Amino acid sequence: MSALSDRIAVSIVTGFLGAGKSTLLNRILKDPEISDVAVIINEFGEVGIDHLLVETSDDSIIELSDGCLCCTVRGELVDTLAMLVDRMQTGRIKPLKRIVIETTGLADPAPVMQSVLGNPVLAQDFVLDGVITVVDAVNGLSTLDNHIEARKQAAVADRLVLSKMTLATPEAIAALKTALRQLNPRAPFVDGDSAVAGQAALLANGLYDVSSKIADVGRWLGEEAAADGHEDHDHHHHDHGHGHGHAHHHHGHHHHHDVNRHGDDIRSFSIIHDRPIEPMALEMFIDLLRSAHGEKLLRMKAIVATADRPERPLVLHGVQAVFHPPVRLPAWPDDKDRRTRMVLITKGLPEEFVRDLFDAFTGTPRIDRPDRQAMEDNPLAIPGMRF
Repeated sequence: MSALSDRIAVSIVTGFLGAGKSTLLNRILKDPEISDVAVIINEFGEVGIDHLLVETSDDSIIELSDGCLCCTVRGELVDTLAMLVDRMQTGRIKPLKRIVIETTGLADPAPVMQSVLGNPVLAQDFVLDGVITVVDAVNGLSTLDNHIEARKQAAVADRLVLSKMTLATPEAIAALKTALRQLNPRAPFVDGDSAVAGQAALLANGLYDVSSKIADVGRWLGEEAAADGHEDHDHHHHDHGHGHGHAHHHHGHHHHHDVNRHGDDIRSFSIIHDRPIEPMALEMFIDLLRSAHGEKLLRMKAIVATADRPERPLVLHGVQAVFHPPVRLPAWPDDKDRRTRMVLITKGLPEEFVRDLFDAFTGTPRIDRPDRQAMEDNPLAIPGMRF
């Protein structure tokens, strides 16, 4: 199996109808740095690529003047991706470093993410790199209010591109950002109107920098954005923080807009653990989460220190019940920080429940919780579990 850093990075561009995905994709395609990119446009998408106004050949692949490839999805996305790999291997198209998939307006991005993560054949050639969600500053708040798909798109994003900011009032932008932070405290905001948005750097959200092949765990887990004051700072030092990651700081807004009042309760939180984990305990924790609560686990990313090979961290990436086959990094990118870090985005799955489950499998005593005393007195209280 090829190393993660050698696989083709897949970026997904999602966003509400009319949010400005066409503008963004056109800008991405004009960047001279990305001639080794293919853009897959969902046939039902509302995207018009400027220099793509040509009759679609039967081939469904068009090479653009600047070297990018464009193709439309006719059948299954999986088939299109397999076809691209086949053509690269047979030399009919040039080698690609990245594929950008545009999804239709209010689609749930999960199936697209899963077709990359969960297909064993594709997983050898591709790695799900990042999800870029375009949100329109004028209508974004009402779209979030009215569509669960829009809330999911925002929650699972690695980067939130705010378009049409010049047309919205500062108050509207502030309210939208507050609502987005509530769903997603980790994704950096990008001004979609500015000249820099849409350049190649916007696509770089993955574990590996495509050009340097160096793993950037902090960026991949969204730690920089989370540390910008949207979460409590102390979670970098504690094994257990409580409520960090909820971004419940209202930053002085008088009328706090609650996008979660619909009862779907989308949350993002991190679990940090500073001792290596037994592989079996990890496997049972992940399996239980996937099998029993898969539909509530919108996305999970993790870098884990396992007891059997603590010097080579395990990378986990899942969307609902579908997980990419686990991959080991050659080494810890930052030798000073070898802690296990998991970032979970859940819908209707409380943080406390997930933490308790993790603690039960990893044998972590929760000293700060008196109601757990009985369990701590008898560590084998969970049937069949031995630590």
